[in-house]
Amino acid sequence: MIEIRIHGRGGQGGVTLAKLIGTTRFLLGDSVQAFGIYAAERSGAPLQAFCRYDSKPIANRNLVYEPDHVIVLDPTLISPVIMSGLKLGGWILINTPKPLEEFVAQFPGYRIATIDATVIARRNKLGTRTVPIVNTALAGAVARMFGMDLKQVHDALEHMGFVGGNLTASQEAYDEVHLHDTPTGKGRVEKPVIPTNRVKGVVDGNIGAMPPIKTGQWATEQPKRREYIPPCNHACPAGNDVQGFLEALANDDADLALEILHKTTPLPGVCGRVCPAPCQDACNRISFDEAVNIRQLERYAANHGNHTPTRSGERDESIAVIGSGPAGLTAAYHLARFGYHVTIYEGGPELGGLLRTGIPSYRLPRDVLDREISQILALGVKAKLNTRIDREQLLAIGREHDAVLVATGLQELRGLQLGSDGGAIMQGIDFLDRAIAGEARVDKEEVIVVGGGNTAFDAARISLRLGAKSVRVIYRRTREEMPAIDEEIDEGIDEGLLIDYLTAPIKIAPNGDRQTLTCRRMELGEPDESGRRRPVEIEGSDYELQCDRVILALGQSPDVSIFPEGTEVREGRALLGVLETPVFAIGDFSTNDGTVTAAIGNGLSVATHIHHTFSTEPVEQASYSDEDVIGPELMRMHLFEHQARSTGAELDPKERINTFDEIHDGLPDLSEAKRCLSCGVCNLCDRCITYCPDGVISRVGSEFIFDYAYCKGCGVCTAECPRNVIYMSQL
Repeated sequence: MIEIRIHGRGGQGGVTLAKLIGTTRFLLGDSVQAFGIYAAERSGAPLQAFCRYDSKPIANRNLVYEPDHVIVLDPTLISPVIMSGLKLGGWILINTPKPLEEFVAQFPGYRIATIDATVIARRNKLGTRTVPIVNTALAGAVARMFGMDLKQVHDALEHMGFVGGNLTASQEAYDEVHLHDTPTGKGRVEKPVIPTNRVKGVVDGNIGAMPPIKTGQWATEQPKRREYIPPCNHACPAGNDVQGFLEALANDDADLALEILHKTTPLPGVCGRVCPAPCQDACNRISFDEAVNIRQLERYAANHGNHTPTRSGERDESIAVIGSGPAGLTAAYHLARFGYHVTIYEGGPELGGLLRTGIPSYRLPRDVLDREISQILALGVKAKLNTRIDREQLLAIGREHDAVLVATGLQELRGLQLGSDGGAIMQGIDFLDRAIAGEARVDKEEVIVVGGGNTAFDAARISLRLGAKSVRVIYRRTREEMPAIDEEIDEGIDEGLLIDYLTAPIKIAPNGDRQTLTCRRMELGEPDESGRRRPVEIEGSDYELQCDRVILALGQSPDVSIFPEGTEVREGRALLGVLETPVFAIGDFSTNDGTVTAAIGNGLSVATHIHHTFSTEPVEQASYSDEDVIGPELMRMHLFEHQARSTGAELDPKERINTFDEIHDGLPDLSEAKRCLSCGVCNLCDRCITYCPDGVISRVGSEFIFDYAYCKGCGVCTAECPRNVIYMSQL
């Protein structure tokens, strides 16, 4: 992309020159932008205009802060401001009668072009003698400077209605421009020489100070800035800075995006595949077109970003973590980063817990899990595998460490008393464990899965891949109440799953070599403690289903047998009644939330709490109320453009039921990140600067400055702020 910044004075045609350059490139097939800061279009007042063009669509809408080239319509404007950000080797085109050599020496490191466009404009009677319009002459000089065919510029001039003397002026400038196209010297000009013999213009000061009348005293209101909490950040159970990493991706910086994610989670590649994505459900863009595909963008950052987490120091304390699911891994990760000596005790032969044994590889490839676990171990975390911890061992571990975290998840499986099944009934977790280990087949069987969560749909979809003749899911509520991820339900249906809603199993009985499962229809009553409407049986609605196997996926509960009797479990606090060493129950064991992301968030919370307890260092934790979260009603949606959501390619349903290969290929590029509205957070779009009618707003880096001495309090900046960051405050 080529970016050009134009400096002139009101009346000289700087904005039109930007449009002429943009139109020339547009007619050649480029994507272009051409605009000015319209606040300064008073005659003689300093003015900036901008042009950028690229062969690819342009998403950047900011002002040009680091131009490739600069065009100066009035040499009295040459100053550090004019030269700020100009890339080395760029062109500086100056409208001046002075010789080229004077500027070549003045600006080492740049290519210089000079043309007396004022004389050419007067010669062709463009504008007035006091305010000649030099834009069309400079367009010809630009064509020569960039090695373009002058006809291309003439096509643009005629397209915009500039004929006669304008065409002649561009031809003369094309022939008369002086070029020095070899940068001399080294280094950027930090302080360009400003001529001392300049004549002040209409405005006060050599480079355009504000007029002497301080109009700010007319105001009854003043613009102020604030920031809200984006709803995606608020909804993320892991505590991720969603808006922050999306902004980094929108700026094509996957490394920074991954670094931002690593501040809260060690498992972005995992969550980018299996998270239920409540952030997407909260996305304000839903009210505009479609939610941003945040989950896939997290996966992109994990796949393409380069960032290695490190320890922040070394501490003497040692921490034991029992269980290596998402909560245990996350707590170990953060404690290791804080500098603690961490040991994970895992009952299985590999780390990962249910991430490894309960989620099929077509959703979570094992190499992704292994890669992120290896980064945790690289922080110095030790692992003791095939080590199941019982009550007695827990007490022994407590004496060896300064704190113990119990992250054993939900071990107790819920069952149903359906009668004699002859071994046809299996628990969903057990089935997944055996299937993932390659120890289960259901060839030509008719399988019924009872439940509506992710375990149910994982078991059902794996059954299809393991040769089942048919698979039916029965659930006692409706689709709306199903806790499974919506995409998992849709994909299962695409693959051929049958679903009976408002249905509950009543009993099972052998029927020859098969089973007869009696079911009963349900209806929804009043909400229960979970907030979902309670299923109520409909008497006389029983019906029978023939099957070969029934898989129960009705949820789990924590197994507290590891603790001595009398132990009291409290979320986020040490367990009472165990031993002097503080023992914490974390993740699903404590919260029973049942999602990977919630377990990650709880692991972070407990690790931070432990560090604060041991170190007494202040802990940075967000503190805000629901009123701080911005909703779509506070956004100015009319200032955004509709854009289709990107989902990436995926395997065809007919192909994927024959393989355990990953279904989704991921996003092909970062166009989806640019759909993020950055709700309630300034993303430096510069609309406030561009549309301020008095030019009283400026930006230095990411800091915005309001010149209240001249601000009349009109509120245009507020009306043009898409994210409601600027508001008007009564004086």
